[in-house]
Amino acid sequence: MTSTDDPAATAAAQDAQFSARLDTAIREFFAAERERVTAISPDATRLVAAIADLTDGGKRLRARLCHWGWCAAGGEAGSDVVVAAAASLELFQTAALIHDDVLDRSDTRRGRPSVHRVFEAVHREAGWAADPEHFGVGAAVLTGDMSLSFAEQLFAEAAAGVAPAAGAAARHIFSSMRTEVMAGQYLDIHAEVAPPSHDAAVQLERAMTVLRYKSAKYSVEHAVAIGAALAGADDEFLAACAAFTLPLGEAFQLRDDVLGVFGDPETTGKPAGDDIREGKRTALIALCSAGCSPAQRQWLESVLGSERLTEEDVARVRDLMRSSGAHERSEQLIADLVASSDAALAVLPTGEVPRAGLRALADAAVRRTR
Repeated sequence: MTSTDDPAATAAAQDAQFSARLDTAIREFFAAERERVTAISPDATRLVAAIADLTDGGKRLRARLCHWGWCAAGGEAGSDVVVAAAASLELFQTAALIHDDVLDRSDTRRGRPSVHRVFEAVHREAGWAADPEHFGVGAAVLTGDMSLSFAEQLFAEAAAGVAPAAGAAARHIFSSMRTEVMAGQYLDIHAEVAPPSHDAAVQLERAMTVLRYKSAKYSVEHAVAIGAALAGADDEFLAACAAFTLPLGEAFQLRDDVLGVFGDPETTGKPAGDDIREGKRTALIALCSAGCSPAQRQWLESVLGSERLTEEDVARVRDLMRSSGAHERSEQLIADLVASSDAALAVLPTGEVPRAGLRALADAAVRRTR
């Protein structure tokens, strides 16, 4: 069977072609911005270099979903418009990762030093004055802000290439996405310090709210919707997309939370137990708390957010998550969300090639090890 007869094969070829075009566009964008910033001062070039380094080598999930949202709504595969929009989402993701690592005081990202640690190391190696850690955080905040600015720049370019109504619709989604992610990030750090609810259902709902707005909606739902809106999709089509993408986004983040505890650090690029060490009130923690005895729950609360967390503590939390049924219930919740997403994708009013492209990315999002 040739690729013209097989929607999945055609979609895979188009996805690869788009990814190659996207990588080229991002490299060219960074080359131009590096030149512009270097003209201000060579000392500032490190900002662009840090963004480029972190953007390089990601899975491009959001960008590729944006492309297939565009195609699903009738857009031409590989159009300059969707390439610019997809690149914008990549730069937004980079900004979110930089700021997230500052907020979480994470030392690594994708197996390499996080941006604030990179700048801290630059300070130490140069022997500059004052506090290297403070410099690293300050430089990372500015780097993340610059990446947000780049994302806006690229999105404006994409919106300018379509009809005004389509551009305005996509702009509304893009603006909502930015606000929701910032609110979700705040709720995430708020949950780390505020007293937890004694009601297990409330704990889980709070965790799902953070998950939904910090990650699920922007990682999947908004990525597809921006592409579709730029292609001229109406409200009915966007609602049909959301029925597929929101449960998928939630399953994606739940999988991320599971990997944060049970994943192999060599594969995930993050130390095992980071979410526990940072005191993250994930859905997995809420489910574990609900299934624990009072004594076990008290111990779990004592180690959440502890800087003195040991490998033995992490192993004990894993055991508790298994024995309490939290791991199993989390996997079942993922499976239920995936089933809901699959059913909605099956009836999405689009062609078989875009459907196959979306299905392949959906599978990759939830059946992964990193």
